[in-house]
Amino acid sequence: MSGGAASSGGRIVAPYAARRETSRGRRYPEPVSEHRSEYQRDRDRVIHSNAFRRLVYKTQVFVNHEGDLYRTRVTHSMEVAQIARSIARALRLDEDLTEAISLAHDLGHTPFGHAGQDALNECMRDYGGFEHNLQSLRVVDEIEERYADFPGLNLTFEAREGILKHCSLTNARTLGELGQRFIERRQPGLEAQLANLADEIAYNNHDVDDGLRAGLIEVADLRDVRLFARHHDAVCAAYPELAPRRMVHEVIRRMINEVVLDVIDTSEERIARAGVASIDDVRAAGGGPLIALGAALQAEHLALKRFLGEHVYRHYRVLRMTTKSQRLVKELFEALFDDPRLLPDEYADNARAAEAEQGKAGRARAVADYIAGMTDRYALLEHRRLFDPGERT
Repeated sequence: MSGGAASSGGRIVAPYAARRETSRGRRYPEPVSEHRSEYQRDRDRVIHSNAFRRLVYKTQVFVNHEGDLYRTRVTHSMEVAQIARSIARALRLDEDLTEAISLAHDLGHTPFGHAGQDALNECMRDYGGFEHNLQSLRVVDEIEERYADFPGLNLTFEAREGILKHCSLTNARTLGELGQRFIERRQPGLEAQLANLADEIAYNNHDVDDGLRAGLIEVADLRDVRLFARHHDAVCAAYPELAPRRMVHEVIRRMINEVVLDVIDTSEERIARAGVASIDDVRAAGGGPLIALGAALQAEHLALKRFLGEHVYRHYRVLRMTTKSQRLVKELFEALFDDPRLLPDEYADNARAAEAEQGKAGRARAVADYIAGMTDRYALLEHRRLFDPGERT
């Protein structure tokens, strides 16, 4: 090896990438694997977790029972990982860490997407609130039960750093070293920055596909969005007889490709200009993230996001489901918080123990953990069990 580079999973990574020899390690020390890097182990632990499997039945935009072809949290997470890993390879970052963060970033998401998260946050307003990024960290640190020697998945600091994309200052002050960057306004490692941006790229472009499939928007509507219109013109010119469904896929494929290439070029320039030579240099670098879109394409991507907000996320059909979902989550919380005996035995035990230690805030957090872990269909079933006298318990 030369130039300060290091090997990661058989590849040579850049000196500014996350490297296992400079990792801040795990919360609970473990023997090093003979055949896998520490970041490969992180990725594999995420994939084998219960929380990851449940993502297959959690809403992205459309509730799970509305159709089999819409994105769920698990398909979204896989698409984020694919985009992020492609960029990581080009930038010589650690692909395994990038993938681990991408696959884990939504582990703490509630049923019913952001509607469920907002409802649970409102329920928890007097008890510390609810942040789905912080809940994802709770999942990998405490909630998962798979190992004899420690709670959670015992991921590396670098993976945990990437999972916690956002955090209030109040909560950051309780997280020690992991929360320090939010207090000091520092950056995470490049792999974490990349997973965060890949998340935006994935949902922006794939929600176009789902919105069209659901009939909430039409191709003609999207002609007002410059990023879409530019590629739509090119595809129509090259393939004038192409079937509409294939045309949409081709346009979205080209949109993602343009954005990915722009991220690679822009990030290479920003990294070189910053002169970073280690992950600690990256964390200390000012001026915003080093992994970024160029200004022109960032503006177009933002315009697409605004279009989706107005025409998809605030479409009356989506808003109806949002309202129903929020009402359901609030009713679940109120019933279970008021009488924790209604919880399944394991969760009732957790609620009693947490209340004995932290008072009502502990009981509320135990109820929130239970609800946040539900899939869409389980939440619907549990609501019927609690409120429908004709439903078997």
